[in-house]
Amino acid sequence: MRRVVELKFSRVDPPFMNILALDTSTEFCSAALSCDDRVIERGTIAGQSHSTLLLGMIDSLFAESGLHYSALDGIAYGEGPGAFTGLRIACAVVQGIAFAHDLPVSGVGTLRALAARSGVERVIACLDARMAEVYHAAYLREGGAWREVSAPRVCPPAAVPLPEAAGWTGCGSGFAAYGEILRGRLGAALQSSQASLMPHAREIAALAAPEFAAGRGRAAEFAVPVYVRDKVALKTGER
Repeated sequence: MRRVVELKFSRVDPPFMNILALDTSTEFCSAALSCDDRVIERGTIAGQSHSTLLLGMIDSLFAESGLHYSALDGIAYGEGPGAFTGLRIACAVVQGIAFAHDLPVSGVGTLRALAARSGVERVIACLDARMAEVYHAAYLREGGAWREVSAPRVCPPAAVPLPEAAGWTGCGSGFAAYGEILRGRLGAALQSSQASLMPHAREIAALAAPEFAAGRGRAAEFAVPVYVRDKVALKTGER
């Protein structure tokens, strides 16, 4: 049996960090390259074509930046929750690049990345999980960091946890698919919604930067999906 060993990588002080970030957790496929004081990004609605689009995006980022993989401080990826196949694609690409170039990796929760993309401070993040459920988490921005108020979970939209205070913004495809149910459930706590918002590699790169800077990057074999749930389809009777 192969023995898995977590590697320790040296500290790299920000802001001059080169980070490749990927996200294929939803129908939106994105890649970003944070290099020195700028971020180059790519993104498109991919449908079921993530595997054919992602490598081309990565090649385009390196061509524009002039960097080589050897200049990277790490690779970050959206670890989930999200579409199972999409999560596996990102992890496979990250593992391949990280193994080939001896690079550390860092997984970033897609719901936290969604919150970071919102531009607001109180976020209820909901992605459509299909099967009449949503992936849900809630985050509060404090002092430049995101505090997890409600941990990622999968549940029916009518059963999402209720926040203690008001002034929350709902973000993500869960609000597009189940907006009426979620608004009814959340009531006065929900101030507004951004139903079209999706996780993006740009925020994943930013959220991973402190992890790489602190030397908390992980070995390539630790680039694994976080599914949150195990069940992927309804039985005939349940349908």
